[in-house]
Amino acid sequence: MLEDRSYMRNSESRSPWSIWLILILVNTSVFAAELVGQIVNRSGMAQLNGYLALSVAGVSHGWIWQLLTFQFLHGGPLHLILNCAMLWMFGRIVEVQLGRASFLKLYLLSGVFGGLLQLLFMKLFPGHFGNAPVIGASAGVFGVIAAFAALNWEESITTFVALIIPVTMKAKFLILVEAIISVLGMLDARSGVAHAAHLGGIITGLIYIRAWKNADTFANFWSRRLRPSRERELVNVTKGKSSWRKPTRATSEEIPSEEFISREVDPILDKISAQGIHSLTERERKILEAARRKMARR
Repeated sequence: MLEDRSYMRNSESRSPWSIWLILILVNTSVFAAELVGQIVNRSGMAQLNGYLALSVAGVSHGWIWQLLTFQFLHGGPLHLILNCAMLWMFGRIVEVQLGRASFLKLYLLSGVFGGLLQLLFMKLFPGHFGNAPVIGASAGVFGVIAAFAALNWEESITTFVALIIPVTMKAKFLILVEAIISVLGMLDARSGVAHAAHLGGIITGLIYIRAWKNADTFANFWSRRLRPSRERELVNVTKGKSSWRKPTRATSEEIPSEEFISREVDPILDKISAQGIHSLTERERKILEAARRKMARR
């Protein structure tokens, strides 16, 4: 039934296995495994981290997997908690807006390009940025925060500084604050934080949303011009005049609700789940609205 579909309910009642939640569980599980590994074999765990954490030397040796694996390692409980809290706060909203697949791409790409930017500065200015391995989900999280701001530019939100002090601001100012902190942090050689990776995550998040919106506009543009010819065979009756051709298919109002939902609406809802509501064409939005009216009359 239409009202039973997960994307027709509010986000609080969505499936518990959202991507943002899976990422939190994976990050937490990896951190727990790290702690156990240090107890069992500290030297072996340190060697394994050398293969998984992101470093100039590692990537130079061709260990490209580090661009992904470093995103799931954390330096301590506070590091993990902060990243997971931000992922919960912003990720659950962005995932609803983008869809599961696009959200995961955004998160991982922000981490990858954030890591690459950090490596670039470490390579160019080793005396300032050092050569310590980079770990943490922060680049991906900053990409998610940037995406949230880009999608909800004028929305007022309340965030918690250090998870304690509430601060209310518009989303566009939030991303400005994050960018300023990242740039200033890059100037401090003693910070011990991969601020360049944060900045790379922010830039990637903004670029991703821009590309995503442009792709949506491009798809909608062509979908309106390349609709199947059978859709144009619907008969419109206006001012008492009707077409000489008999209808080849019933309109949405004439189709029984169950048949209409299974044939027309379910594929649209699947598309929303995979690509986000912004991916819908004008025709798909009208069909969804017609389905809502049908359910309301029940």
